[in-house]
Amino acid sequence: MPEQPRAALGATGTLRLPARVHFGYGVRAQLPEVVRVHGRRVLAVLDPFLTRTPYLPDTVGALTSAGLDVRVYSDITPELPVDTLDAAATVAREYGADVILAIGGGSALDAAKLIALLSTHGGPLNRYYGENLVPGPVVPVVAVPTTAGTGSEVTPVAVVTDPARELKVGVSSPFLVPAAAVVDPELTLGSPATVTAYSGIDALVHAAESYTAREFELDWSAALPVFTGRNALIEPIALRAARHLGPWLKVAVREPANRRARHEVAMGSLLGGIAFGSTGTHLCHALQYPIGALTKTPHGLGTGLMLPYVLDAISAEDGIAERVAAIGAALDGIPVTRSSPGRTVARVAELIRAIGVPATLAEIGVTREQLPQIADLALKSARLIAIAPIEPTRERLLDILNRARHGVLTDRRVA
Repeated sequence: MPEQPRAALGATGTLRLPARVHFGYGVRAQLPEVVRVHGRRVLAVLDPFLTRTPYLPDTVGALTSAGLDVRVYSDITPELPVDTLDAAATVAREYGADVILAIGGGSALDAAKLIALLSTHGGPLNRYYGENLVPGPVVPVVAVPTTAGTGSEVTPVAVVTDPARELKVGVSSPFLVPAAAVVDPELTLGSPATVTAYSGIDALVHAAESYTAREFELDWSAALPVFTGRNALIEPIALRAARHLGPWLKVAVREPANRRARHEVAMGSLLGGIAFGSTGTHLCHALQYPIGALTKTPHGLGTGLMLPYVLDAISAEDGIAERVAAIGAALDGIPVTRSSPGRTVARVAELIRAIGVPATLAEIGVTREQLPQIADLALKSARLIAIAPIEPTRERLLDILNRARHGVLTDRRVA
């Protein structure tokens, strides 16, 4: 029988996930059980603010009561300057950590992944910049997020700031996927409104960009890229993430003690992380890295600001308009037949306004003269650019940036 074209054989998919994922109020009580399967000596890598909360003594007390030896390391700097990680890795190595327990936001979780890497394989860290350069397994990481947005608890990537580079750089490897993720929405109840907004909209970007990722022609007989593009296994997960975030993100921002809203947004964040951890992200992220570097604005602010403009641009591509419409349908819990690309873009623009994300690049100080530099730097993010569903030429990126600076979206009829 002649071999059929690959497209005729149906869609393919890949998932790389922690061996254990627990979600819901109270699941952090499972930590002693989750941690001790990896060994007795635990290095707890924490966001510094956690040392002033009851969560630290409660968590450490539960672990020590289970017979575990715990050392706390909380010297975590936001944005993870690369030179701060060597000292942390030395602590882990000298302590002889069997497992690293990471509790905090994206910086703490990414720090734990890189400490696990450096303590196992040594430095310098720049040996591992890029994809698939980690040579083997690292110290197991148990990840416990305290913000809802980064998805780092389930992804194979960690991002650092290297002063020798113009942009943030990433280390991507399946070996960086945590051994376990424990996602307890209660830990997000103290998040400030801006953190909730910027991390939450970033979770929606993860879902949207994974669902609209380019389809790769993969060589299944060779080593796969870390991020494999459009993926049949994650499509329902990405839409489900949007379904949780659409009605509830602005509630969580406006009512920070609303437990239902926190639960829904944490679920959306987790599902968004699962989605993009396999497919990758694309243009919002590629553009945010230089925008963030120039304006010193938070990551989620930049990706969220760019989302309506990127969705608007990719909607013109054959086959992508339907996907953009499906995202809008998921956001509002309506049939896709009642949605459209224009409706989705308008819905996303309304959401970012409602949660306090700036609507234009001009509002965060980006000048017209800086747009070519941003486009050129974005093009250097080859991994992200490759996943875009449109051909990301310099001219196209400049058009997106110009529209984002002036707040111009295509005038489409909104269904």
